[in-house]
Amino acid sequence: METIKQAFLKDGMARSFNMELIDVEPGYAVVSMPTDTGQTNIFGSVHGGAVFALLDTAFQLACNSHGRMAVALNVNITYTAAAMPGETLIATVSEQSRTPRIASYLCTITGQDGKTVALGQALAYRRKTKLEDAAGIG
Repeated sequence: METIKQAFLKDGMARSFNMELIDVEPGYAVVSMPTDTGQTNIFGSVHGGAVFALLDTAFQLACNSHGRMAVALNVNITYTAAAMPGETLIATVSEQSRTPRIASYLCTITGQDGKTVALGQALAYRRKTKLEDAAGIG
């Protein structure tokens, strides 16, 4: 798990959104993200792009946590409730199935009060390349 944690530290998007890695295990990741007025849409709620960035970051950690490079083939998101600036959002991603080449994941974004902000499904293509080689770690 040390390699995926090191890879997370290199993620510029995660840094720019002040994301924090809460937990990572093989096929599983939890990431938090504080929100503020710089991430709002025209209605004053947290922009869907910021919510998606959190989901995508947790997904990349979960699918790469096996030590092999994995990239997104498809990510679907359904927004179920508005998040408001000031909330800390939590993304939880868990692997549902994995073959040598393809893996699928379920994703949930929750707000501080436990409300579900978004649900997602993601599909990853698993390459043979070692994560540390692909990410330039080591």
